[in-house]
Amino acid sequence: MKVLRWILAIVAILFTLLMAASTPLAWLALVVLTFGLYQSAQKRKGKMTFSKPGWFIAIGLLLPIVGVIVAPSETYETNMKVASEQTEKEEKEEKEKEKAEAEAKAKAEEKEKAEKKAEEEKKLAEEKAKKQEEEQAKKEAAEKKRQNLVGQFGLEEVMVARAVDGDTLELEDGRKIRLVGVNTPESTTRTEEYGKEASQYTATELEGKKVWVQKDVSDIDRYDRYLRIVWLDVPQDDMDEEEIRTKMFNAQLVLNGYAEPSTYSPDVKYSDFFVKFAREAREDNTGLWAFGENGTTKGDLDPKEEKKTTTASTNSSSSSSTTPAEPEAAPAATAQPEYFQNCTELRKKYPNGVASDHPAYASKHDRDKDNYACER
Repeated sequence: MKVLRWILAIVAILFTLLMAASTPLAWLALVVLTFGLYQSAQKRKGKMTFSKPGWFIAIGLLLPIVGVIVAPSETYETNMKVASEQTEKEEKEEKEKEKAEAEAKAKAEEKEKAEKKAEEEKKLAEEKAKKQEEEQAKKEAAEKKRQNLVGQFGLEEVMVARAVDGDTLELEDGRKIRLVGVNTPESTTRTEEYGKEASQYTATELEGKKVWVQKDVSDIDRYDRYLRIVWLDVPQDDMDEEEIRTKMFNAQLVLNGYAEPSTYSPDVKYSDFFVKFAREAREDNTGLWAFGENGTTKGDLDPKEEKKTTTASTNSSSSSSTTPAEPEAAPAATAQPEYFQNCTELRKKYPNGVASDHPAYASKHDRDKDNYACER
């Protein structure tokens, strides 16, 4: 019987020790069990301390079992907590990873966009530079062509300081220019109808501007004025009618009715154009043509004056029927040249002036170059 008790006690202790691997309560149970076995041994020896030591043995045996039952729940909660924390940690890491990936992707996209933009800007800059080079090349080619035309047509670029009247200019360098092939009504020493308007038109269009002047044949007149055609721009063809209409100022004076064509040899390069333009203006009653079919000054469209001559009479009957000759009539071919200092002196003898075939004719007295000197 005694051996059996020792065996049971050893088994109980071993059981408690085994249970200690599963739950911490087993260690407490081992203490309680050992104390119960000790008290039971004391009871058998007659040394009573507790009346029921078997309760300590029972509690020692039950505690490991309870610990085993309770432990899984605690372990589960612990494991669930650990698992939850692990999950949260993984989710946090995943979010951080996703965020980092998103940031990296955004940076990559931004970098790609910046590179693309830089590439586009570079391409645009290259295209712009190429376009500028092409435009510069075109400008240089146009300027070269322009200079060739300037040389070909004998053009000179000048600055107009003021308009003396409709057909006379003063340049910035002091030279005076008389427009070739046209005649505007007088507005300086004497005033003709529409002269002020012509002078104002020329002033408005040319004063303070750069123009191109071209010589026909003659260089200067007897008043030391340079005889010139005035171009507002360099023509591509100086004999093209459309170019003359749009770019030549002399022609625009005629087209707009501010001047009549007035041709004096040898400067006849554009005379046919001027006559054509004047007829157009006269048909439309433009400008000075509104005052009559002959305009308001002398020009190529005026009726030609008949020159009066004196025929020597050979008999008394023919002499009595002949109209007396005017003082300016042409004398015989053998007449000696006559010289007068000015028109005032000439008119004392020939009140109506003289024709170019008269011995008293001198070109210096023919101011308007119509082959008739000192006419009134």
